[in-house]
Amino acid sequence: MSDVFNLADDLGPLKVIHVHEPGIGLKGVLVVDNVAYGPSIGGVRMAPDVTTEECARLARAMTFKNAAAGLRHGGGKSVLLGDPKMPKAQKETLIRGFCCALQEVEQYIFGPDMGTDEECMGWVKDEIDRAVGLPRDLGGIPLDEIGATGYGLSHAVNVASEYCQLDIDGARFVVQGFGAVGKHAARFLSSAGAILVGVSDSAGAIQNPDGFDIDTLIALKADGKSVIEYPGAEKLDGDRIIDIECDIWIPAARPDVIHEGNVDRLNTRLVAQGANIPITYAAEKVLHDRGILNLPDFIANAGGVICAAVEYQGAGETAALAAIEEKLRRNTREVLEASQREQILPRDAALAMARKRVEQAMRYRRWHIF
Repeated sequence: MSDVFNLADDLGPLKVIHVHEPGIGLKGVLVVDNVAYGPSIGGVRMAPDVTTEECARLARAMTFKNAAAGLRHGGGKSVLLGDPKMPKAQKETLIRGFCCALQEVEQYIFGPDMGTDEECMGWVKDEIDRAVGLPRDLGGIPLDEIGATGYGLSHAVNVASEYCQLDIDGARFVVQGFGAVGKHAARFLSSAGAILVGVSDSAGAIQNPDGFDIDTLIALKADGKSVIEYPGAEKLDGDRIIDIECDIWIPAARPDVIHEGNVDRLNTRLVAQGANIPITYAAEKVLHDRGILNLPDFIANAGGVICAAVEYQGAGETAALAAIEEKLRRNTREVLEASQREQILPRDAALAMARKRVEQAMRYRRWHIF
């Protein structure tokens, strides 16, 4: 627990709950970071190497993401230890057991994240009726199906392109992590004329200076295959995705993939963080010093949680997409204007904006509780 205590500050976390049920092999953690704005929304992440510290960092990112987006929700996150590709029946047992163990924590609303999807949220709704990102059959707005996060990311990139003299039409981009976020970001950017020249998943990376057909890549993933099976593409080790020259580089996988040890290998003009905490702060400083525009995660990838909040209020897909476009474009512009005006990192500008909003909300809470 010391790692979480070291991360604690005047904003949170409010609660850290460990769940362990040996009978079904369940190990998980919930971090409710801050609920000054309302009950927290945050995804359930499943991976074999998730940690309490990672969960706490992600929960804080959700606090800032929700505040920056102007949502009536605080930040939280939960993680489950396990392989998301485990047999479906086993996965269902773990997720149902996890949410039942957390049934009384009404300050947390479950959502999908890496390793979980709308079907998983359907199981949560069945057990405790407190989930977003539900299947369409249950009246939800399926985040992965419509590509809410990727849709928002494309709008953030569009606004940011004005600040680095970049024309999206014809721009060459790379996606590190062709999953729920990466594939839709690629789809929306491609429809605007951008060219995907490099892509990776857990099995490796491929590059093609002439570009890839997005529909073919999506079909490969839908069949349970890897992007490296794309016909005729040049295969690379997964880490080599960092070295591909491009105009836009999108990390859409795990935390801390770019750090001080590899950041100098990036050869791009714009980084748009599709994943949560994919770049260390030290590496972001290097990017800033090199003149590479870097959109922080909780600004650029907020489309999913905006969609989830709209769903939780009972509105539909049209309202969700409109809210994503309006909020992502406004917040991206506000952060980049502040960054230029004050000569600070975009992340520092974004943190100042989000922290101010959270602190203002905390003043109205009894005992100034998180």
